Amino acid sequence: MGLENEPRAMQLTNVTLTNYATKAKKKLKENSAVNTKTMSGRRYAQDSICLKDVLRGLGEIFSEDKVDVDEVKSLLRAYKSNPKDWRKYCTWDPARYTRNLLDSGNGKYNVIILCWSEGQGSAIHAHANSHCFVKVMDGQILESMYAWPEDDNEEAPMRMLKKTSVNVDEVSYINDSIGLHRMENPSHTEPTVTLHVYIPAYGECMCFDERSGHRSVCQVVFHSAQDGTIDYGNGKSSAAEGGFDRMND
Repeated sequence: MGLENEPRAMQLTNVTLTNYATKAKKKLKENSAVNTKTMSGRRYAQDSICLKDVLRGLGEIFSEDKVDVDEVKSLLRAYKSNPKDWRKYCTWDPARYTRNLLDSGNGKYNVIILCWSEGQGSAIHAHANSHCFVKVMDGQILESMYAWPEDDNEEAPMRMLKKTSVNVDEVSYINDSIGLHRMENPSHTEPTVTLHVYIPAYGECMCFDERSGHRSVCQVVFHSAQDGTIDYGNGKSSAAEGGFDRMND
């Protein structure tokens, strides 16, 4: 990957990285009190649910004040990827990967399909104090995790913590207290499709240059958004209109 994959950005002003990282950890606790909620009794049988069931289930989970990360993972893992469910939501761009909004979650969360052509990848980025779940629908995604820069006043290469290959139907999770990451399609012959869930939804995030640690604020927009509603079987859920500009995650 390289800087050619960086999104359009504006320079970060009046915020120090140290303060941001500290506030991020505090805000995460306020956002959803992760892992403190008792399981509600919902159970998800593998091979028996479709994508609409996943979207409906996320709506039920996120209707509560507290979110159990393990329950979200359980729901996403229970769904066995079926291209018939999601192929119609995909858009492709030869220059960069695309973000396609499925559900705006009434402003509480976003569900997005990302389409990665061969070799495409994101910038190193944070998640604006949100929880990020990623399920691979097709192909493979390579997640490179990085530590937050220790000194926001000194340029230095980003420190990589680990690399993880995520395969079809596997689910990964990250938040700002865990670290930063970059995602990329490692294949030069096959595309990749991923399903992303962000709670709460956000409109911008911090991006980082791997060589210098330089950071900027990146605006989050969409290549496509569902017009009107998606029918989940027992009701309809609106999908917010998004910008149709190009960006990276």
